[in-house]
Amino acid sequence: MSAAIQSLSVCICTYQRPVLLRRLLESLAGQNHRDRVRLSVVVADNDASESARATVEAFKPHAPFDLIYCVEPRKNIALVRNCAIAHAPGEAIAFIDDDEFAIPDWMHLLLSTCERLQVDGVLGPVLPHFDEDPPNWIRRGGFYDRPRHETGFQMGWQECRTGNVLFRRSLLARLSEPFLAQFNNGGEDQDFFRRAMANGSVFVWCDEAVAYETVPPNRWRRRFMIERALLRGRNSLRHPKGRWKGILKSMIATPLYTLSLPFLLVAGHHLFMKYLVKLMDHVGRLLEVVGLNPVKEREM
Repeated sequence: MSAAIQSLSVCICTYQRPVLLRRLLESLAGQNHRDRVRLSVVVADNDASESARATVEAFKPHAPFDLIYCVEPRKNIALVRNCAIAHAPGEAIAFIDDDEFAIPDWMHLLLSTCERLQVDGVLGPVLPHFDEDPPNWIRRGGFYDRPRHETGFQMGWQECRTGNVLFRRSLLARLSEPFLAQFNNGGEDQDFFRRAMANGSVFVWCDEAVAYETVPPNRWRRRFMIERALLRGRNSLRHPKGRWKGILKSMIATPLYTLSLPFLLVAGHHLFMKYLVKLMDHVGRLLEVVGLNPVKEREM
């Protein structure tokens, strides 16, 4: 594995978020990457009406990097990720979500960690950002907090996501396809990491390479959280590894969480909602087993 990365493509998959996309592009334009790599940014639009084109075209004359626009008209998160990779010229690829923005040293920290530790890829933390102050129970419940690790910690695929990651393109040669279309509304990223690690790829954590995820008011709604959990549970069964273990775990957890909810409601609304969301993860898994799908599409 060569030590130095000469070129990097940052991939952004987007769908009808022009204001947030502009914020992200501005944060990438302000990166302190020390002119160490040839930088390109790929915006892959998953909207057949090409709603992101105007934002990209307006930003392009001032961008301090090559800015590439492409469209995947079929609404499928796995396909649009593949579209972004297909248009990315870099020998390293980074993914960051269109509702996120990065600290100025984000790119430098991911690159340095990947080169210093001689690994296939590096993930960093995604912290919640609220443009408006949310209800207290949202903050107390930590609904948008994610686990963090010391820099250099070797990751397992269950914790890996594509919201803040950099990896060497060379690992793609060991995969038949980067992201699988069967994961059309979620879970495609965990499957990617699972297959990559099964082929020997190593991913580590860089705790300093922070990205922020904008959490708008529609994501504070209880219905949003419940529906997202149901989808998450359903998609988890599409991973062949640990499928039956997961089903058994959900069969045990579902009645236990259900019985605990009245007591948690007394203890505090943030605790009630936290464990209701956990319950819906398990319920979504069990509904998938019997062929029921109450949530057809993931709300953005």
